[in-house]
Amino acid sequence: MNPTISLLFGVHAHQPVGNFTEVLDDAHRRCYGPFIRTLYRYPGFRFAAHFSGWLLDYLLRVYPEDMALLKQMVVRGQLEMVGAGDTEPVLAVIPYRDRISQLNALSDRLHAAFGQRPQGAWLTERVWEATVVPALADAGIGYVTVDDYHFLCAGQDADKLDGFFSTEEDGRRLDLYPISEALRYRLPFAPAHEAVAYIESLAKTGETAAIYFDDIEKFGIWPETYAWVFEQGWLTQFIEGVLASQIIRTETFSEHHARTRTHGVVYLPTTSYIEMNEWTLPAHVAARYAELIAASKAGGRFDGEKAFLRGGIWKNFFSAYPESNWMHKRMLSLSQRLHALPAQQASGRMQVLLYEAQANDAYWHGLFGGLYLPHLRRAVYHAIVELEQLLDSVAPRPALLREDVDMDGNDEMFLHNSTMQAVVRLDGSASVIELDAYRLHHNFADTLRRQPEHYHHKTLVNDSAASHHGDGISSAHDRISFKHIVTQDDLAYDATGRTLFRDTLHTADGILPLDFVLQASTNDSLGFVAQTSAGTLHKHIVMLDGQLKLVYQFPDNLHGQFSTEMNLAMPSCDGPAGRFVLDGQIAGGFGQPLTVESMDQIRLEDEVLGGSVSLNLSQPAGLTAHPLFTVSQSEAGFEKIMQAVTLQLDWQLPTGENQMELSLIISPV
Repeated sequence: MNPTISLLFGVHAHQPVGNFTEVLDDAHRRCYGPFIRTLYRYPGFRFAAHFSGWLLDYLLRVYPEDMALLKQMVVRGQLEMVGAGDTEPVLAVIPYRDRISQLNALSDRLHAAFGQRPQGAWLTERVWEATVVPALADAGIGYVTVDDYHFLCAGQDADKLDGFFSTEEDGRRLDLYPISEALRYRLPFAPAHEAVAYIESLAKTGETAAIYFDDIEKFGIWPETYAWVFEQGWLTQFIEGVLASQIIRTETFSEHHARTRTHGVVYLPTTSYIEMNEWTLPAHVAARYAELIAASKAGGRFDGEKAFLRGGIWKNFFSAYPESNWMHKRMLSLSQRLHALPAQQASGRMQVLLYEAQANDAYWHGLFGGLYLPHLRRAVYHAIVELEQLLDSVAPRPALLREDVDMDGNDEMFLHNSTMQAVVRLDGSASVIELDAYRLHHNFADTLRRQPEHYHHKTLVNDSAASHHGDGISSAHDRISFKHIVTQDDLAYDATGRTLFRDTLHTADGILPLDFVLQASTNDSLGFVAQTSAGTLHKHIVMLDGQLKLVYQFPDNLHGQFSTEMNLAMPSCDGPAGRFVLDGQIAGGFGQPLTVESMDQIRLEDEVLGGSVSLNLSQPAGLTAHPLFTVSQSEAGFEKIMQAVTLQLDWQLPTGENQMELSLIISPV
């Protein structure tokens, strides 16, 4: 019997909830559309595809002709549509009840659009924990794909990872296909004939499979890939090469799963793909991990050692990024509230909003912008704020709540009414960590501190040459490129979170942070005190209708400069739709620095927001405003992204009055 091999070829199509429509359209123009039209021409090339629900809805609505081709490929048996969580959540970090409903939501959507319920599922970011098995099985999923790296970490032999294995948890069975890392790095980056020859080299006498499942965006959206895959014909050459091969046959995963038997039982450790395990580590640890990987590769030992150089796990992102952890814990608390409602009070809109709040992209960062992209976090908070508003309308909360939501050891005070909510952390700063406007569904404190990243040292190399040699093109994992020029000054880091109304006192002895203690609270106000050399400083936070008022009372003999800093998340960022308005005149955009020696009123207008923020002061102050930029990486290169407008107000003490009031007024258009 001659050696043969089954090619199980799958692609995963996803766009983050909240991504810009122009990005979706460009992705379809450069990738989804030409990929679908190319595959349609070759009925004999069987494959699998996963489209996340939010993206699928958009494509069905805007590009019905291409999606009709997709359906025809399903009908003729060429294409298997694969399931997952509807909004692409990481299943391991949402409750069992939400895993089930997310999986069923996409399965229902696929059945409605293509006439088939999925038998297999894409596991978001290949984040594996055994705890996800029961939900997948209970939702009717028979198999998922994970990386071959997962199997190597369980002690499996690399040369035996040519079919599916079986695992179980809590009495449920799930089958697991190991995705070939060697194929992930060859498709579509190696020349097509080399990729086909490599697949042929894996053939054996007997049953064997080459397993590939990875981002479809590699076929047109990643740097250089559109020209390579479509204009230079890589995809056509690859398909025709596979179909011409006497050794390779193509199958869908469902065909292979039904036709073959398991390779045996396996229990995988908690992990993700190998690159992710580096990204999850804190910067200084990630640097050490990268050194170990580099040394192993240089010594020619990496293939044998990589299973033991495991790095971190996905949940480390919640430890590494307090802002991600806060979003996650807020989402979990709302999930609990939603599922506690009587069935007649829960609405479909509430469920949709919970799904959107669970979309994975804004919670982490690696090669892709993720958490660093304000519009992705804004989409999550839009869902959180609207969902909370709907829940309050049927099951009202107390106006004042105290709890440690994010489990950081400091309680938070939730102060809210029908139009606004302010969350104040009791960490000594008495600053606002979340400021929600319910009519705008926006969190004005949704920003990101500047912190070290393990790749920051590369931004100072200023060498944009790809590290690829030979034929083909380089993967985004191997490139060093720049969207913006990055200097040492851009790599400043923050000692604390970027919050609202973080106060400092400048005296002859230097800058003194103020340590505030909660003294009193009512349903609409919080009272704090801080001790200074001249006596007690009082800070009151008062919640009104559409307005947050800060009242400061200073000791009579306090001398120096009192400052408060606000970091406001304005959706237009440094674009043309945001502006400062001072004395009725436009004073500049949010992306420009602004200094005013004395002012008592300023307005921030934002067309993207559809509203404005006004600051009114009872006593004039000096104002310094500037954009807050962070430095991050994406598949397109290193970039600087505006996270917030930072405003600092300064008063010289004594001011003549020992009380000062600041009102922040939020107004929809």
